[in-house]
Amino acid sequence: MRGVVFDGKQAQVVGDLEIRDPGPGEVLVAIGAAGLCHSDLSVIDGTIPFPSPVVLGHEGAGVVEAVGAGVTHVAPGDHVSLSTLANCGACADCDRGRPTMCRRAIGMPDRPFSRGGQPLFQFASNSAFAERTLVKAVQAVKIAEDIPMTSAALIGCGVLTGVGAVLNRAKVGLGETVVVIGTGGIGLNVIQGARIAGASVIVAVDANPAKEGVARQFGATHFVDASAAGDLAGTSAAVREILPTGADHAFECVGSVKLIRQAIDLLDRHGQAVLLGVPGFKEEASFLVSSMYLDKTIMGCRYGSSRPQRDIALYAELYRRGELLLDELVTEVYPVEDFAKAADDAHHGRVARGVLTF
Repeated sequence: MRGVVFDGKQAQVVGDLEIRDPGPGEVLVAIGAAGLCHSDLSVIDGTIPFPSPVVLGHEGAGVVEAVGAGVTHVAPGDHVSLSTLANCGACADCDRGRPTMCRRAIGMPDRPFSRGGQPLFQFASNSAFAERTLVKAVQAVKIAEDIPMTSAALIGCGVLTGVGAVLNRAKVGLGETVVVIGTGGIGLNVIQGARIAGASVIVAVDANPAKEGVARQFGATHFVDASAAGDLAGTSAAVREILPTGADHAFECVGSVKLIRQAIDLLDRHGQAVLLGVPGFKEEASFLVSSMYLDKTIMGCRYGSSRPQRDIALYAELYRRGELLLDELVTEVYPVEDFAKAADDAHHGRVARGVLTF
Protein backbone atom coordinates (compact mmCIF):
# COMPACT_ATOMS: atom_id res chain seq x y z
CA MET A 1 0.00 0.00 0.00
CA ARG A 2 0.98 3.67 -0.45
CA GLY A 3 2.24 5.95 2.28
CA VAL A 4 4.65 8.76 3.15
CA VAL A 5 7.81 7.55 4.88
CA PHE A 6 10.53 9.68 6.48
CA ASP A 7 13.81 7.77 6.69
CA GLY A 8 15.67 10.31 8.80
CA LYS A 9 16.91 12.28 5.80
CA GLN A 10 14.02 12.72 3.40
CA ALA A 11 10.30 12.03 3.10
CA GLN A 12 9.05 10.11 0.10
CA VAL A 13 5.91 8.41 -1.14
CA VAL A 14 6.34 4.64 -1.28
CA GLY A 15 4.04 1.94 -2.58
CA ASP A 16 5.18 -1.15 -0.70
CA LEU A 17 4.05 -0.57 2.89
CA GLU A 18 2.49 -3.40 4.84
CA ILE A 19 0.48 -3.28 8.05
CA ARG A 20 -0.42 -6.01 10.52
CA ASP A 21 -3.94 -7.06 11.46
CA PRO A 22 -5.64 -5.37 14.44
CA GLY A 23 -5.08 -6.91 17.84
CA PRO A 24 -7.29 -6.65 20.92
CA GLY A 25 -8.55 -3.09 21.41
CA GLU A 26 -7.33 -1.92 17.97
CA VAL A 27 -9.04 -0.60 14.84
CA LEU A 28 -7.84 -0.87 11.24
CA VAL A 29 -8.91 2.17 9.23
CA ALA A 30 -8.79 2.80 5.48
CA ILE A 31 -7.76 6.45 5.28
CA GLY A 32 -9.88 8.63 3.03
CA ALA A 33 -8.12 11.94 3.65
CA ALA A 34 -5.38 13.36 5.86
CA GLY A 35 -4.49 16.95 6.69
CA LEU A 36 -0.88 18.11 6.37
CA CYS A 37 0.04 19.83 9.63
CA HIS A 38 3.25 21.70 10.47
CA SER A 39 3.97 19.02 13.07
CA ASP A 40 4.60 16.61 10.19
CA LEU A 41 7.01 19.10 8.63
CA SER A 42 8.66 19.55 12.03
CA VAL A 43 9.60 15.87 12.06
CA ILE A 44 11.21 16.28 8.65
CA ASP A 45 13.22 19.40 9.61
CA GLY A 46 14.18 18.03 13.02
CA THR A 47 12.22 20.50 15.16
CA ILE A 48 10.32 17.53 16.60
CA PRO A 49 12.76 14.67 17.25
CA PHE A 50 11.25 11.32 16.30
CA PRO A 51 12.73 7.88 15.57
CA SER A 52 12.90 6.79 11.96
CA PRO A 53 11.96 5.29 9.61
CA VAL A 54 8.46 6.51 10.35
CA VAL A 55 5.16 6.72 8.50
CA LEU A 56 4.06 10.35 8.79
CA GLY A 57 0.64 11.94 9.26
CA HIS A 58 -1.55 12.45 12.30
CA GLU A 59 -4.73 14.21 11.14
CA GLY A 60 -7.02 11.86 9.29
CA ALA A 61 -10.42 10.32 8.68
CA GLY A 62 -11.51 7.14 7.01
CA VAL A 63 -13.65 4.02 7.10
CA VAL A 64 -13.24 1.18 9.59
CA GLU A 65 -12.08 -2.00 7.82
CA ALA A 66 -11.65 -4.33 10.79
CA VAL A 67 -11.67 -4.28 14.58
CA GLY A 68 -9.85 -6.33 17.17
CA ALA A 69 -11.30 -8.21 20.10
CA GLY A 70 -13.15 -6.09 22.62
CA VAL A 71 -13.93 -3.16 20.28
CA THR A 72 -17.66 -2.44 20.33
CA HIS A 73 -18.16 1.31 19.73
CA VAL A 74 -17.19 1.15 16.04
CA ALA A 75 -17.64 -1.54 13.43
CA PRO A 76 -16.50 -2.19 9.85
CA GLY A 77 -18.07 0.35 7.51
CA ASP A 78 -18.29 3.14 10.10
CA HIS A 79 -16.86 6.53 9.17
CA VAL A 80 -14.42 7.77 11.79
CA SER A 81 -12.27 10.79 12.55
CA LEU A 82 -8.99 9.89 14.24
CA SER A 83 -7.31 11.51 17.20
CA THR A 84 -3.64 11.15 18.11
CA LEU A 85 -4.47 10.57 21.76
CA ALA A 86 -3.76 6.93 22.52
CA ASN A 87 -4.55 7.37 26.20
CA CYS A 88 -4.89 4.35 28.46
CA GLY A 89 -8.27 5.20 30.00
CA ALA A 90 -7.29 3.78 33.38
CA CYS A 91 -4.74 6.13 34.99
CA ALA A 92 -5.49 8.93 37.44
CA ASP A 93 -5.35 11.61 34.72
CA CYS A 94 -7.72 9.72 32.44
CA ASP A 95 -10.03 9.15 35.40
CA ARG A 96 -10.05 12.92 36.06
CA GLY A 97 -11.10 13.61 32.47
CA ARG A 98 -7.63 14.78 31.43
CA PRO A 99 -6.61 12.27 28.75
CA THR A 100 -4.10 14.70 27.22
CA MET A 101 -2.06 14.29 30.40
CA CYS A 102 -2.03 10.48 30.24
CA ARG A 103 1.63 9.43 30.26
CA ARG A 104 0.87 6.45 28.03
CA ALA A 105 -0.49 8.83 25.39
CA ILE A 106 2.85 10.59 25.00
CA GLY A 107 5.73 8.97 23.11
CA MET A 108 6.33 5.23 23.15
CA PRO A 109 5.68 4.83 19.40
CA ASP A 110 4.50 1.48 18.13
CA ARG A 111 5.68 -0.15 14.89
CA PRO A 112 2.63 -1.66 13.16
CA PHE A 113 4.01 -0.99 9.67
CA SER A 114 6.72 -2.79 7.75
CA ARG A 115 8.49 -2.37 4.44
CA GLY A 116 10.62 -5.08 2.93
CA GLY A 117 10.61 -6.86 6.27
CA GLN A 118 11.81 -3.78 8.20
CA PRO A 119 9.44 -2.41 10.88
CA LEU A 120 8.51 1.28 10.64
CA PHE A 121 7.44 3.56 13.47
CA GLN A 122 4.02 5.13 13.75
CA PHE A 123 3.93 8.92 14.12
CA ALA A 124 1.76 10.34 16.91
CA SER A 125 0.06 6.95 17.35
CA ASN A 126 -1.69 7.68 14.07
CA SER A 127 0.28 7.73 10.77
CA ALA A 128 -2.59 8.98 8.62
CA PHE A 129 -0.37 9.39 5.53
CA ALA A 130 -0.96 5.77 4.59
CA GLU A 131 -3.76 3.97 2.80
CA ARG A 132 -4.46 2.08 6.01
CA THR A 133 -3.48 2.70 9.59
CA LEU A 134 -3.94 0.96 12.92
CA VAL A 135 -5.08 2.87 16.01
CA LYS A 136 -6.25 2.16 19.52
CA ALA A 137 -10.02 1.98 19.79
CA VAL A 138 -10.14 5.14 21.87
CA GLN A 139 -8.66 7.09 18.93
CA ALA A 140 -11.44 6.26 16.47
CA VAL A 141 -14.54 8.44 16.85
CA LYS A 142 -17.63 7.60 14.82
CA ILE A 143 -18.98 10.46 12.71
CA ALA A 144 -21.88 10.92 10.31
CA GLU A 145 -21.32 9.61 6.80
CA ASP A 146 -22.45 12.89 5.24
CA ILE A 147 -19.35 14.75 6.47
CA PRO A 148 -16.79 14.91 3.63
CA MET A 149 -13.59 13.02 4.43
CA THR A 150 -11.46 16.04 3.49
CA SER A 151 -13.23 18.08 6.17
CA ALA A 152 -13.59 15.33 8.76
CA ALA A 153 -9.83 14.73 8.61
CA LEU A 154 -9.12 18.16 10.06
CA ILE A 155 -11.11 17.66 13.24
CA GLY A 156 -8.58 15.32 14.84
CA CYS A 157 -5.73 17.81 15.19
CA GLY A 158 -6.19 21.40 14.05
CA VAL A 159 -9.78 21.75 15.21
CA LEU A 160 -9.28 19.86 18.47
CA THR A 161 -6.21 21.97 19.23
CA GLY A 162 -7.52 25.40 18.25
CA VAL A 163 -11.16 25.25 19.26
CA GLY A 164 -10.30 23.13 22.30
CA ALA A 165 -7.75 25.68 23.50
CA VAL A 166 -10.52 28.26 23.61
CA LEU A 167 -13.33 26.18 25.08
CA ASN A 168 -11.45 23.70 27.29
CA ARG A 169 -8.21 25.40 28.36
CA ALA A 170 -8.79 29.17 28.34
CA LYS A 171 -12.56 28.82 28.85
CA VAL A 172 -13.21 32.08 27.02
CA GLY A 173 -16.38 33.66 28.34
CA LEU A 174 -19.24 35.49 26.68
CA GLY A 175 -18.23 39.07 25.86
CA GLU A 176 -14.52 38.63 26.58
CA THR A 177 -11.77 39.87 24.26
CA VAL A 178 -9.30 37.74 22.34
CA VAL A 179 -6.08 38.30 20.36
CA VAL A 180 -4.90 35.52 18.03
CA ILE A 181 -1.30 35.77 16.81
CA GLY A 182 -0.92 33.72 13.63
CA THR A 183 -3.80 32.74 11.35
CA GLY A 184 -2.68 29.39 10.00
CA GLY A 185 -4.72 26.25 10.56
CA ILE A 186 -4.48 26.42 14.36
CA GLY A 187 -5.05 30.18 14.53
CA LEU A 188 -8.18 30.01 12.37
CA ASN A 189 -9.60 27.37 14.68
CA VAL A 190 -8.81 29.53 17.69
CA ILE A 191 -10.67 32.37 15.97
CA GLN A 192 -13.74 30.28 15.32
CA GLY A 193 -13.56 28.83 18.82
CA ALA A 194 -13.64 32.37 20.19
CA ARG A 195 -16.60 33.16 17.94
CA ILE A 196 -18.46 30.07 19.18
CA ALA A 197 -17.66 31.05 22.78
CA GLY A 198 -19.23 34.48 22.21
CA ALA A 199 -16.14 36.69 22.43
CA SER A 200 -17.01 40.34 21.76
CA VAL A 201 -13.71 41.34 20.12
CA ILE A 202 -11.45 38.94 18.22
CA VAL A 203 -8.26 40.51 16.86
CA ALA A 204 -6.34 38.43 14.33
CA VAL A 205 -2.64 39.29 13.87
CA ASP A 206 -0.62 38.04 10.91
CA ALA A 207 2.29 39.20 8.77
CA ASN A 208 0.45 38.16 5.61
CA PRO A 209 -2.25 40.72 4.72
CA ALA A 210 -3.81 38.24 2.29
CA LYS A 211 -5.08 36.29 5.29
CA GLU A 212 -7.44 39.02 6.44
CA GLY A 213 -10.39 37.75 4.42
CA VAL A 214 -10.29 34.20 5.76
CA ALA A 215 -9.62 35.42 9.32
CA ARG A 216 -12.77 37.55 9.17
CA GLN A 217 -14.70 34.67 7.60
CA PHE A 218 -13.84 32.50 10.62
CA GLY A 219 -14.92 35.21 13.07
CA ALA A 220 -12.23 37.86 13.50
CA THR A 221 -13.73 41.28 14.19
CA HIS A 222 -10.42 43.06 13.49
CA PHE A 223 -7.23 42.28 11.58
CA VAL A 224 -3.75 43.68 12.25
CA ASP A 225 -1.21 43.38 9.44
CA ALA A 226 2.08 42.83 11.26
CA SER A 227 4.06 43.47 8.07
CA ALA A 228 2.57 46.96 7.73
CA ALA A 229 3.18 47.71 11.41
CA GLY A 230 6.92 47.32 10.81
CA ASP A 231 8.01 45.61 14.02
CA LEU A 232 6.68 44.03 17.21
CA ALA A 233 6.25 47.40 18.90
CA GLY A 234 4.24 48.72 15.97
CA THR A 235 2.09 45.61 15.90
CA SER A 236 1.40 45.83 19.62
CA ALA A 237 0.51 49.51 19.24
CA ALA A 238 -1.98 48.63 16.49
CA VAL A 239 -3.60 46.02 18.72
CA ARG A 240 -3.72 48.53 21.59
CA GLU A 241 -5.65 50.93 19.38
CA ILE A 242 -8.39 48.29 19.31
CA LEU A 243 -7.99 47.08 22.92
CA PRO A 244 -6.48 50.00 24.87
CA THR A 245 -6.27 48.10 28.17
CA GLY A 246 -5.27 44.80 26.60
CA ALA A 247 -6.98 41.48 25.93
CA ASP A 248 -8.60 38.98 28.24
CA HIS A 249 -6.97 36.18 26.24
CA ALA A 250 -4.01 36.11 23.83
CA PHE A 251 -3.20 32.97 21.85
CA GLU A 252 0.26 32.50 20.30
CA CYS A 253 -0.13 30.15 17.32
CA VAL A 254 3.21 30.57 15.54
CA GLY A 255 5.88 29.14 17.82
CA SER A 256 8.11 32.21 18.16
CA VAL A 257 9.54 33.19 21.53
CA LYS A 258 9.31 36.86 20.52
CA LEU A 259 5.63 36.44 19.77
CA ILE A 260 5.12 34.61 23.05
CA ARG A 261 6.48 37.69 24.79
CA GLN A 262 4.17 39.87 22.67
CA ALA A 263 1.15 37.77 23.66
CA ILE A 264 1.99 38.23 27.34
CA ASP A 265 2.53 41.97 26.92
CA LEU A 266 -0.85 42.38 25.20
CA LEU A 267 -2.80 41.05 28.18
CA ASP A 268 -5.16 43.09 30.29
CA ARG A 269 -5.28 42.58 34.05
CA HIS A 270 -6.29 39.03 34.87
CA GLY A 271 -5.52 38.07 31.27
CA GLN A 272 -4.36 34.69 30.00
CA ALA A 273 -1.67 33.98 27.41
CA VAL A 274 -2.16 30.55 25.83
CA LEU A 275 0.81 28.98 24.03
CA LEU A 276 -0.08 26.81 21.04
CA GLY A 277 2.81 27.35 18.62
CA VAL A 278 5.83 25.08 19.11
CA PRO A 279 9.28 26.73 19.18
CA GLY A 280 12.45 24.66 19.18
CA PHE A 281 12.48 22.33 22.18
CA LYS A 282 15.42 24.15 23.80
CA GLU A 283 14.26 27.72 23.18
CA GLU A 284 13.46 29.98 26.12
CA ALA A 285 11.08 32.93 26.39
CA SER A 286 11.24 35.88 28.78
CA PHE A 287 8.68 38.21 30.32
CA LEU A 288 8.44 40.94 32.93
CA VAL A 289 7.82 39.17 36.22
CA SER A 290 6.35 42.33 37.73
CA SER A 291 3.52 42.29 35.17
CA MET A 292 2.33 38.93 36.43
CA TYR A 293 1.23 40.36 39.77
CA LEU A 294 -1.82 41.74 38.00
CA ASP A 295 -3.20 38.19 38.08
CA LYS A 296 -1.99 37.36 34.58
CA THR A 297 -1.47 33.74 33.59
CA ILE A 298 0.76 31.96 31.05
CA MET A 299 -0.81 28.68 29.99
CA GLY A 300 0.56 25.80 28.00
CA CYS A 301 -1.99 23.75 26.10
CA ARG A 302 -1.54 20.22 24.81
CA TYR A 303 -3.92 19.16 22.06
CA GLY A 304 -6.62 21.60 23.09
CA SER A 305 -6.95 19.93 26.52
CA SER A 306 -9.36 17.73 24.61
CA ARG A 307 -11.44 14.68 25.38
CA PRO A 308 -11.60 13.39 21.81
CA GLN A 309 -14.49 10.97 22.13
CA ARG A 310 -16.60 13.85 23.42
CA ASP A 311 -15.10 16.76 21.50
CA ILE A 312 -14.79 15.24 18.00
CA ALA A 313 -18.45 14.19 18.15
CA LEU A 314 -19.41 17.69 19.34
CA TYR A 315 -17.43 19.48 16.64
CA ALA A 316 -18.81 17.16 13.95
CA GLU A 317 -22.33 18.07 15.05
CA LEU A 318 -21.51 21.79 15.15
CA TYR A 319 -20.26 21.45 11.58
CA ARG A 320 -23.48 19.78 10.48
CA ARG A 321 -25.42 22.66 12.08
CA GLY A 322 -23.32 25.25 10.23
CA GLU A 323 -21.71 26.64 13.38
CA LEU A 324 -18.20 25.21 12.85
CA LEU A 325 -16.34 25.80 9.58
CA LEU A 326 -14.45 22.83 8.17
CA ASP A 327 -14.81 22.95 4.38
CA GLU A 328 -13.41 26.48 4.44
CA LEU A 329 -10.21 25.25 6.12
CA VAL A 330 -9.34 23.09 3.14
CA THR A 331 -7.29 25.31 0.85
CA GLU A 332 -6.01 22.62 -1.49
CA VAL A 333 -6.52 18.88 -1.99
CA TYR A 334 -3.60 16.79 -3.27
CA PRO A 335 -3.31 13.12 -4.24
CA VAL A 336 -0.80 11.50 -1.89
CA GLU A 337 1.66 11.23 -4.79
CA ASP A 338 1.93 15.06 -4.69
CA PHE A 339 3.14 15.10 -1.08
CA ALA A 340 6.27 17.07 -1.96
CA LYS A 341 4.21 19.90 -3.47
CA ALA A 342 1.79 19.85 -0.54
CA ALA A 343 4.67 20.08 1.93
CA ASP A 344 6.26 22.95 0.01
CA ASP A 345 2.96 24.86 -0.09
CA ALA A 346 2.50 24.36 3.65
CA HIS A 347 6.09 25.35 4.42
CA HIS A 348 5.70 28.63 2.53
CA GLY A 349 2.28 29.45 4.01
CA ARG A 350 0.39 29.18 0.73
CA VAL A 351 -2.39 27.12 2.31
CA ALA A 352 -4.35 27.20 5.57
CA ARG A 353 -4.59 23.43 5.35
CA GLY A 354 -3.59 21.13 2.54
CA VAL A 355 -5.28 17.73 2.52
CA LEU A 356 -3.91 14.50 1.05
CA THR A 357 -6.28 11.95 -0.44
CA PHE A 358 -5.87 8.28 -1.30
